[in-house]
Amino acid sequence: MNELFVTSMASLFTATNLLLVLLGAGYTWKLFYSQAAQAGPQAAAQAVMPWMMTGLLAGFVVAMVTIFKQSWAPATAPAYALLEGLALGGISAFFEAQFPGIVIQAVALTFGTLFALLTVYRLGIIRVTANFRLGVMAATGGIALIYLVSLLGRMLFGWQMPLIHESGPMGIAFSLFVVVIAALNLVLDFDFIERGEGVAPKYMEWFAAFGLVVTLVWLYLEILRLLSKVRSR
Repeated sequence: MNELFVTSMASLFTATNLLLVLLGAGYTWKLFYSQAAQAGPQAAAQAVMPWMMTGLLAGFVVAMVTIFKQSWAPATAPAYALLEGLALGGISAFFEAQFPGIVIQAVALTFGTLFALLTVYRLGIIRVTANFRLGVMAATGGIALIYLVSLLGRMLFGWQMPLIHESGPMGIAFSLFVVVIAALNLVLDFDFIERGEGVAPKYMEWFAAFGLVVTLVWLYLEILRLLSKVRSR
C-alpha cells in the first residue's frame, strides 16, 4: 500500500491550500480587530462584511468550477482556498468576539480530528466499503438539504427551521451529528487520495487536496457552531 500523505503530492498541495486559507483568514481577522480597536465592533463588522461576502460567493463559484472542471484544479484550488480564508477569518472573528477562546478550541478540535482519523484509517481500523461510502454520502446530502431549506425559508419567508439552530439539547445534538458526518467525509477523502495514487492524472492531486480542504473548512465551521451552542447555554 502506498504511504498515504507521505509519498503523495496531494499532502503538499493540501498544505499549500491550508496556508492560503490561513493567509486569507489572517487578513480579515486582523482587519476586524484593528477596526474594532479604532472605531468599535459595529465599524469592524462593516469593514469585514464585504470581504466575507466576496470570499463566500466567489469561493462557492470557484468550488463549483473546480468540481465540474477538475483539470483546472491546479489553478482553482488555490484560488478557492484564498477566497474561503477571507470568509473564515471574518466568521471566526465574529465568534471570537462573542465567545473568547472559541477559535483556538475549534482549530485544535478540527486538526485533532483530522490526525486521529488519518491514524485509524492507515491502521485499517476504518475501511471504506461501498455501504460506508453510500451512508456517508446520503447523510451529507440530507444535511445539505436541511440547510438549503432553512436558508431559503429564512430568505424568502423569514422562517427558520426550529430547534436545530438553537442552543437547546436538540440543536446541540444536531450539530454533533453534523460534526460526525463531516469528520467521516475526511475518511472518504483519504480513500479518494489513496485510490488515485500513481494512477490518476497529475491534476487530480490538486483536486484531491481541494476536496480535503473543503471538508476541513466544513468541519471547522460545524465545530465552531457546536461550541458556540454549548457555550451559549
